Amino acid sequence: MDVKILLKGKSMYNFFYLEGAYLILGTFILFITLFVTTRPFMSKGAVKKGLFWVSLVIFSMITLHYMITSSRMKEVALAFEQDKVIICESRATRKVAQTVLIQKSNEWLLKDNNFISPNFNRPFFMARCIVK
Repeated sequence: MDVKILLKGKSMYNFFYLEGAYLILGTFILFITLFVTTRPFMSKGAVKKGLFWVSLVIFSMITLHYMITSSRMKEVALAFEQDKVIICESRATRKVAQTVLIQKSNEWLLKDNNFISPNFNRPFFMARCIVK
């Protein structure tokens, strides 16, 4: 199965799903920047300069994070199709077995960017996995 087919069609949904918290945090930071730059002690033009530079940094960081995460997801999907071992974090238990080893030959399926198995009651999101 082609990796492009696995990740195709939901790119905007994936972006908002993966980066939603960072977008909210970035918006909050922009409001703080707006508040601080409109204070009387700030120089004239600080609002434009502040919002521009802070927006640029936030945009760059979110874009870079999305590119790295989507690249890793493609790598994981390709490795899964080649029956390589995938390591995913398990949030079910915090004391022992914090990772789960996933392999296609061990009854795992990749459906909607989630690894599912009849042996586990919860799916594992592909963005939280790496290739062993």
